[in-house]
Amino acid sequence: MKVVAITGERECELVQRTDPRPAGDVVVVRNLIAPMCTEYKAYAAGRATDRLGHEAAGEVAEVAQPGRVKAGDRVVVMSRYPCGRCRLCLSGDYIHCQDGFDPLALTRSAAGNATYAQYVLKSDWLLLPVPNDMPLAHASMACCGLGPTFGAMQRMQVDAFDTLLITGMGPVGLGGVVNAVFRGARVIAVESHPYRARLAKELGAVAVVDPSGDNPLAEIMDLAQGEGVSAAIDCSGSAAAQRLLIDATRRRGRIAFVGEAGDLTLHVSSDLIRKGLTLYGQWHYSRADWPRMLQVISRSTELLDKMITHELPMSRVKDAFELQTTGECGKVLLRPWD
Repeated sequence: MKVVAITGERECELVQRTDPRPAGDVVVVRNLIAPMCTEYKAYAAGRATDRLGHEAAGEVAEVAQPGRVKAGDRVVVMSRYPCGRCRLCLSGDYIHCQDGFDPLALTRSAAGNATYAQYVLKSDWLLLPVPNDMPLAHASMACCGLGPTFGAMQRMQVDAFDTLLITGMGPVGLGGVVNAVFRGARVIAVESHPYRARLAKELGAVAVVDPSGDNPLAEIMDLAQGEGVSAAIDCSGSAAAQRLLIDATRRRGRIAFVGEAGDLTLHVSSDLIRKGLTLYGQWHYSRADWPRMLQVISRSTELLDKMITHELPMSRVKDAFELQTTGECGKVLLRPWD
């Protein structure tokens, strides 16, 4: 199979690897759509690897035994390789599993644990069924496109009564706008990049605040009737954005941190106790919420068409990486078989 490999700073190529084989409940999926996430940072830094990508949608290609899926099933591939047996996995919160396994060792395959490739290995219980009338490109947004902010909004119970602040309009933040609009919330976005600020408004944000402006906090407070927003999600991973989130959220508000990184200083008294804030760390969403995720996808067709700004054949992965480094894009998809 063909696999993307980073070979140096801003250098990559397609390399040939042995097709993976199934074993036990680990099946082989033919990747038809591979959404791109933060792997472009490794490309820009020159971190050599051929194990790239954690999102995919496609068809089951081969199984080792009868199980939850069969060859030909259309599926979304969920992230990571959790054990499937611990209390977290059994409750649906597999993303936090502490007892993962190596699918290559189990299947005796040399490759197959990454999605910038034509095939990927995955436990059958982590393959979510896609309706026949749903485009696979849309279904693939169930991973990092919509997933992290969907999970955050589930935990915070965001609804039409909320004014929701979202910082960072990269693909995850843009997915947050889609999720919030679906729920009827009023969205204020924070973003400095003109392309992404414009796209956030097209997706339904009522306003986009430039964090490099004179007084972004005052601007947000004015948009939130002087009291502050009722809920907020950081998708930037920036300490400055996370600080803005806390300062702009009203008393008894809810905050979710989705963006990785950020060296944030919290003041327990003034930030938490006196304001009565509830903070959530959110990585993904519970597998039990898949039916609700399907509803968001099926009823957000026009918004997803706007959020997915580029689809490229995997043979043009270098162009895709370069595009991501500019920020002039929403969610970018690779087609591994083109």
